[in-house]
Amino acid sequence: MGTFRLAEHFVSINGEGRFAGELALFLRFAVCDLRCDWCDTLWAVGKGAPYVQMSAEQLVGIAERAISDCGVRNVTLTGGEPLLQDDLAELCGKLSAIGLRVEIETNGARPLAPFLADCGKRGCRPVITMDYKLPSSKMESRMHTANFTELKDTDTLKFVCASREDLERAAEVLEEFKPVCAVYLSPVHGRIDPAEMVEFMKERRLGGVRLQLQLHKYIWEPERRGV
Repeated sequence: MGTFRLAEHFVSINGEGRFAGELALFLRFAVCDLRCDWCDTLWAVGKGAPYVQMSAEQLVGIAERAISDCGVRNVTLTGGEPLLQDDLAELCGKLSAIGLRVEIETNGARPLAPFLADCGKRGCRPVITMDYKLPSSKMESRMHTANFTELKDTDTLKFVCASREDLERAAEVLEEFKPVCAVYLSPVHGRIDPAEMVEFMKERRLGGVRLQLQLHKYIWEPERRGV
């Protein structure tokens, strides 16, 4: 039975992804194996990141209170990198069992197949929101491209873009791998004009791709935590 390095938890709206605008409980786990140039949660990614060690049962207790107090139907497991947590499939199964739709936000560098196989044994299949890191992140070489074959139509592939070069590379990746899931282009806040991204989508005829702004950065101060 695993324990988990919980950096913070809170209820807010989903700021991005296919459930954007819906209430969710966020469980943010400490430590990440990447260091993206534009990371907006650096405080949670290093080995010295603050966290509280919690059991799956304690996290389920937090989730049950969120359901009771706020009526949430979604739980988003984020980080850091949640797939670095041992026994994450166990937690997904327990959260699913109390009626929550479980979403995993993962950075694209960790293999999905073993994790999803473990989830399958527990009778659950979380929604995957996977990043593909583009040149501006300086982490593209770490991408585990075999993950594309694990993504279903219920999942999401997200490209965080900071430049025209990023947009060009995203288009190349889409042409090469042809993912069956929902695809989002998301601007790095303050680094690229979303209007430029719309023009690029028109130029490249990306009719099946969606532009996604991070809602929480427009509702609250962009650097604010716990929202």
